[in-house]
Amino acid sequence: MSFEKNASLLLSDAYVGGTWVSSPSRFAVHNPADGTVITQVSDGGAELAIAAIHAAKNASDDWRGQTAGERSRLLRHWFELIMQNQDELARIMTLEQGKPLSEAKGEVAYGASFVEWFAEEAKRVYGETIPSPGSDKRILVIKQPVGVVTAITPWNFPSSMITRKAAPALAAGCTFVLRPASQTPLSALALAYLADLAGFPPGVFNVVTSLNANEVGKVFTEHPLVAKFSFTGSTAVGKKLIAQCASTVKRVSMELGGNAPFIVFDDADLDAAVRGAIASKYRNAGQTCVCANRFFIQTGVMDAFVSKLAQAVSQLKVGKGLDKGVEVGPLINAKAMQAVDNLVQTSIAQGAELVLGGKPHPLGGSFYSPTILKNVTNDMPIAIEEIFGPVAPLIPFTTEEEAVQLANDTPFGLAAYFYTRDIGRMWRVSEGLEYGMVGINEGIISNAAAPFGGMKESGLGREGSRHGMDEYLEMKYLCVGGIDS
Repeated sequence: MSFEKNASLLLSDAYVGGTWVSSPSRFAVHNPADGTVITQVSDGGAELAIAAIHAAKNASDDWRGQTAGERSRLLRHWFELIMQNQDELARIMTLEQGKPLSEAKGEVAYGASFVEWFAEEAKRVYGETIPSPGSDKRILVIKQPVGVVTAITPWNFPSSMITRKAAPALAAGCTFVLRPASQTPLSALALAYLADLAGFPPGVFNVVTSLNANEVGKVFTEHPLVAKFSFTGSTAVGKKLIAQCASTVKRVSMELGGNAPFIVFDDADLDAAVRGAIASKYRNAGQTCVCANRFFIQTGVMDAFVSKLAQAVSQLKVGKGLDKGVEVGPLINAKAMQAVDNLVQTSIAQGAELVLGGKPHPLGGSFYSPTILKNVTNDMPIAIEEIFGPVAPLIPFTTEEEAVQLANDTPFGLAAYFYTRDIGRMWRVSEGLEYGMVGINEGIISNAAAPFGGMKESGLGREGSRHGMDEYLEMKYLCVGGIDS
């Protein structure tokens, strides 16, 4: 297929080996704001996944043989095309995912920043020399691409979760096969279109669209030609995929579930804490893996914080993402909305006090009212499970030690946040929290320059930063003998 710069980015076929592949079997992509069908997308299965892996393998030698500068230039061109098409990419994202258009535009730019970052990091893959224990030997270390990489990405960030994985893989010299979430495949296909336009060789970047996550996931994790598998999604699914990867001892990157604490100490700037809470909790209608899941508020400022937060949340505009001024869109589907409501109603039945919201939004469909609950305890289901909705459960605490203990009382360890103006407390709490990322007086922490990832059951590996390149590189030790003969 030839590409025109003014062609629409709304595509519906898989992209394998540089070719757009149509399938007689197709599945509908719905707009979560109103349930309408946007388009019908090719439904590929195991056969297409295997074909994509072979295409990636066939392209691997030539791609890894390109200089770092050549790969960098292609990535830079991809970045520029993404930003040139930011508005259309954002509109597609809002249609298929539901988030407000302003958020979608922000995500496109955020996703593009990884492409820009790793375009530069491609040129900074350094080896090392090591002093030898013998005069007749020299010790060298080089880094090489792992090979074919497969990845499965989620629906909540349908663009940036792709670029955060694909950009370092491509920069390192790996070829890439993606299966995007079936709810949001259109952003992935648009990125593939722009990658082709940027000049990536056939087979370097492939997109397999499929309704059957289990079937494609099994191929991605067990095929012997695949060297590395990367996944963003729930911990339960991640554990199964790790087990499948074990059959061929693949390298894995796992960005899994979270249960982020948001701690407000009595010396905090409450206005700043409320702004951070809004940004962390209600962005994307609470459907982010790093959003605040449990709010721990020191008893001395609980009433003041509740008052300020309720006032701010009550002013949030709920509506369709394409409508002007909307700040909170729908949840991804009615099932997700019902799951959120079940958590809220269970909490109220167990003694939590409703401050605001607490019910499906009058707009209907999968919209849920921004909600605040207080007098929540850390053993309630809403404090144990990842909410994935616009609900803030507030839990009181008295001492710094209690706050850290409560925050760590979870098998998850992705992101944490706390607000304080005490520099000693800043260090004590930062070091005490068992989380891979900590925001201190800040509610938005992810960026391309920083290593993104968690501890405990929240995942393995890091994405972003210079460390993100290491996930796609193999370290090789060279021992050179016979130097003095």
